[in-house]
Amino acid sequence: MAYKSLLTVAASTEGVLETVTAAAGIAQAMDAHLDALALGVDRTQIGYSYVGSGAVVIAAAMDRAEAEAREAEAALNAAIGAQTSALRSSVESVVTQLGALTDVVAARARYSDLVVLPLPYGKSRGVEDEAVTEAALFEGMAPVLIVPSSGMRTPQPKRIILAWNQSRESLVAARRAMPFLKRADMVQIVVIDPPSHGPERSDPGGLLCQLLVRHGVKAEVSVLARTLPRISDVLARQARDVDADMLVMGAYGHSRFREAILGGATRDMLEKSEVPVFLAH
Repeated sequence: MAYKSLLTVAASTEGVLETVTAAAGIAQAMDAHLDALALGVDRTQIGYSYVGSGAVVIAAAMDRAEAEAREAEAALNAAIGAQTSALRSSVESVVTQLGALTDVVAARARYSDLVVLPLPYGKSRGVEDEAVTEAALFEGMAPVLIVPSSGMRTPQPKRIILAWNQSRESLVAARRAMPFLKRADMVQIVVIDPPSHGPERSDPGGLLCQLLVRHGVKAEVSVLARTLPRISDVLARQARDVDADMLVMGAYGHSRFREAILGGATRDMLEKSEVPVFLAH
């Protein structure tokens, strides 16, 4: 079991080298092909304007988007060129309006086993970075590996934290991450404050652990108390305590609108993650 078709998307030059290096390492370890997409995004939203001015604004915005696409493509080519010559890869460049970005990314993510992206949040990130991540997850129906600015320690993570809350999203994430889980030396299923009256009240995480072990995964369960304000804080601390190489979790258990306004474990994790985060919805 392995990923055979990988995709990475760059809407800017920020974080390209770290993301491509991580994706290339996984591709080499699993004998996969890496597709890279450079995006130039027209962010203009033409509303009311003077007669004739709209065309000027659109033309200027498209010129800027084309320049950004060329910069992103050059960064992708440079990053791929820094990898081993045995890497099988291809680079494509696309210019799109922000409103059509979802369709562009989803059309490619649907035919990829894994999408590798940089952190979508931060001072240097734009609205298009979050849009790319959500397009791959929701419309592309692909698992997404988010690579932090520090990069990925190893293309075959040896110690993995698997966040489990009995939700559909976390189960999908566990199944989609199986190629990583089966290669790991230790997979710790972390359950935080399990409900006392839930279906797994007598054995939190036990059935998932059984499923993984039957697939040859070296899994164990760790039940933790919520001793910090946010779930993401507990997960981040546990990842540091066990020196984890990767965190696997279900993405957006609440609506994206609620996560954007009120916050949620997914957004909180992606805003400050120190380790690669594997997401699936």
